[in-house]
Amino acid sequence: MRDFATLSAALVSVELRRIIALSLAVSLSATALAAILGVPLGAALAVWRFPGRGAIVIGANALLGLPPVVVGLALYLLLSRSGPLGGLRLLFTPVAMVIAQTVLALPIIVALAHRAAADRWSEYGDALMDLGASKTRAVPALIAMARLSMLTAVLAGFGRTISEVGAIIIVGGNIAAYTRTMTTAIVLETSMGDLSFALGLGLVLIGLTTMISAAAFALAGRSTW
Repeated sequence: MRDFATLSAALVSVELRRIIALSLAVSLSATALAAILGVPLGAALAVWRFPGRGAIVIGANALLGLPPVVVGLALYLLLSRSGPLGGLRLLFTPVAMVIAQTVLALPIIVALAHRAAADRWSEYGDALMDLGASKTRAVPALIAMARLSMLTAVLAGFGRTISEVGAIIIVGGNIAAYTRTMTTAIVLETSMGDLSFALGLGLVLIGLTTMISAAAFALAGRSTW
């Protein structure tokens, strides 16, 4: 075990700052991509009726518990040299990690955004149609009306991405100074028996996640004051 002084030095080291920066860059990028795709899709599923819609909604909810290691394995097979996308050379890169986290966050955001939009649509849908809004124009209106619920959906996706470890170890490789994130560093330090440093990393991770979520709700809440 490292003593307190050594642990404190490690927690303010350049290496840790690099790990934190990569963790935030990967997780925020994946969350943004999942939100850009998932929020409009969830709202659209609440408005439009078409064959297969029910299957998509059920599938999004069923994939809330999508196992990360399965996603990692599937992407590994796709991105490996012998895989169909091997020519892109994305395996063991931060880009592959973003893709993995986006896949994991997308069903969460779609399912929660759909539920929020469906509630608003059942309450205000007729009024929107009476005012002359098309279904296409109703989608952004529903998102705006349910913005706090949509924010909750996005933050739930962010919680999935920032805490993810299984998939990104498989597709990222946990390479020092390149693809090592806070969660994969925690796994590494724990396997090496350095539990105090792993715990320190865990506390930093919890602190960052809490601050980002609190800041997002504080900023979103201002528009309703």
